[in-house]
Amino acid sequence: MAKRKVTITLDSAKAEQARHLSGAKTTSGVIDLALDTLIRRKLIENDVAAYRQFPTTSEEALLASSSEPPDLADETDWLALYDGPA
Repeated sequence: MAKRKVTITLDSAKAEQARHLSGAKTTSGVIDLALDTLIRRKLIENDVAAYRQFPTTSEEALLASSSEPPDLADETDWLALYDGPA
């Protein structure tokens, strides 16, 4: 993915705290991590919204009650798969 220099205004103390908490070496690294996290979170929220549009099947209910939950953090675009609203 192409990267480019940009000028932004940010809270230096907040950026430093985020850098410290994340272990990122640079402010650019913190921002890149923050953007990745935001994108991932919103994709998961979209997947959950799409999933909620359909009733739970008996197989899904059984899976939900199992002791080992599946890894739901995959790259599947569930919203697109079920033709949900964009």
